[in-house]
Amino acid sequence: MAVRGDDASAPVLIWLHGGPGAAERPLFQLFNSSLERRFIVVYLDQRGTGRSFDPKADPRRLTITRHLADLDIVIDHLRTEFKKQKVILIGHSWGSALGLLYAQAHPEKVAAFVGVGQETSELAREKSQYDFVKTEATRHGDSDALARLEKIGPPPFSAKRELAIQDLVDRYGGYFHNRPCFFWVVLRGIIGGYVTPWELPRMIRGNEVSLKAMNAELLKLDLRTRVPKVDVPVIFMLGRYDRQVDSRLAAAYFKKLIAPAKRLMWFEKSAHNIPFEQPKTFNKAVPRLLEEVGAIPKEENH
Repeated sequence: MAVRGDDASAPVLIWLHGGPGAAERPLFQLFNSSLERRFIVVYLDQRGTGRSFDPKADPRRLTITRHLADLDIVIDHLRTEFKKQKVILIGHSWGSALGLLYAQAHPEKVAAFVGVGQETSELAREKSQYDFVKTEATRHGDSDALARLEKIGPPPFSAKRELAIQDLVDRYGGYFHNRPCFFWVVLRGIIGGYVTPWELPRMIRGNEVSLKAMNAELLKLDLRTRVPKVDVPVIFMLGRYDRQVDSRLAAAYFKKLIAPAKRLMWFEKSAHNIPFEQPKTFNKAVPRLLEEVGAIPKEENH
């Protein structure tokens, strides 16, 4: 866990990365570090991920319940350390499911929840992925993609098949619509000290282990029925081209979700990875939207 911020009295904002198992901490630090001027930003490597990955650990301990318990320990520590009653949770992809489940269980500890590339139903999104790739491959006459899709087969997907179809979703701009140069991203991450070259294989392995370990449980997860109501302000930030989780599913869920305050923002040049596709727009929007839902005080002249 890394904790950064210019002002020790600022609101605490906790990043919950995707995956499960996708160690996005270096990317958040690289693209979204300007948030540290307004918040105490906590970059958390979840159990089994990034610098928390232990190849000898029992993967059976990678469960939603365990992740929620881990997060509760972290939040209680931060509340004590920084003398805060509540924290702000911002979750990307799988992290958005984890954050919303936590906010439902512990509203007294959460000032607001921000879902970026918001998850809804794992099975519903896999069906959407499959339909999207099939439609686009047929439209483009892409025989290679159609052959690969036939080999993958329809959902539900195993973890291995999920990674395979994600590659095809990405081929048609449903994962990244506005892609950064990964060579420069890795180079800048190493130069900036956010990641070391020998960490990269561990990150990939950690992602594979978590996806496999949690796949069966995630396939049963449907936030639309499990979390119909939450007692904290909610913000959804959705990419117009997102077909990895399908932002249309998230928008429909947002309409029905009951919360004391809600905001939805569309990012018109992004797919699933908004913080890295439109970082400047994203970094400005986070504090503004949190002000609008009353989670943080308004700052003059910004």
